[in-house]
Amino acid sequence: NTIEFTGALRETVVKQVRLKNPSGKTLQYGAILLGRDADDFSVPKGNTITIHPRRQTTINVEFTSRFLRPAEAVLLLITKRVGGIEGVTLAFSLKSEVNHVEP
Repeated sequence: NTIEFTGALRETVVKQVRLKNPSGKTLQYGAILLGRDADDFSVPKGNTITIHPRRQTTINVEFTSRFLRPAEAVLLLITKRVGGIEGVTLAFSLKSEVNHVEP
């Protein structure tokens, strides 16, 4: 999946990613940002995401543009084994576009 961030130069844009846990056990993920522009993206509530059984959660992904050129990174959510269950590793492509510049 691709998450697109569009906004003004130096503006922080927030997108939400919804994660579901259909299993009867708790899932835990570690968030890692990779790529040329990974420093421009962040997961502000920390790099560990816990999803309780048969629940869902939403995580925020933030982008702050520093340059006019498009930025790209990858958000990896790598499962951590909790109580003998392991989920699927998830990958999201992060892309940005600056559509406005204020003097």
